[in-house]
Amino acid sequence: MIRAEILIQELAWEDALADADALVRQAAEATPGEGEATILLTNMKQVRDLNARFRDRHAATNVLAFPAADTYRPYLGDVALAFEVCRLEADEQCKTLADHLRHLVVHALLHLLGYDHVDSADAERMEALERQILQRLNVPDPYGEPG
Repeated sequence: MIRAEILIQELAWEDALADADALVRQAAEATPGEGEATILLTNMKQVRDLNARFRDRHAATNVLAFPAADTYRPYLGDVALAFEVCRLEADEQCKTLADHLRHLVVHALLHLLGYDHVDSADAERMEALERQILQRLNVPDPYGEPG
């Protein structure tokens, strides 16, 4: 089981989803694997700053995953999610914010566990696992047709 320490820095997450912490915890615990991760629910500015500082990319994104060094394996790493970007994507994709949040948490945790989507075979493998996990959470297929 993946145990998550959840930090809510951007209060818009709680305003939009009173149970944001429970949704994150549910997604983390449903992700197959062992370890611990810190999940930061923050804003677009913070994610843009993290992206610039650690990835030399000067843009906001929905979610960032920072794997931990292998020296302390039970700790998988850190995840940061930008409220404004996630909200906009959910609206554009006709998804609930709760479903989109759970999908992005699962997606980021899989990255921390070593999954990637650099090539099409890796992407198909990762997306199939995401679908399986999300189906157990009653979250519609995030790669299916909108709405």
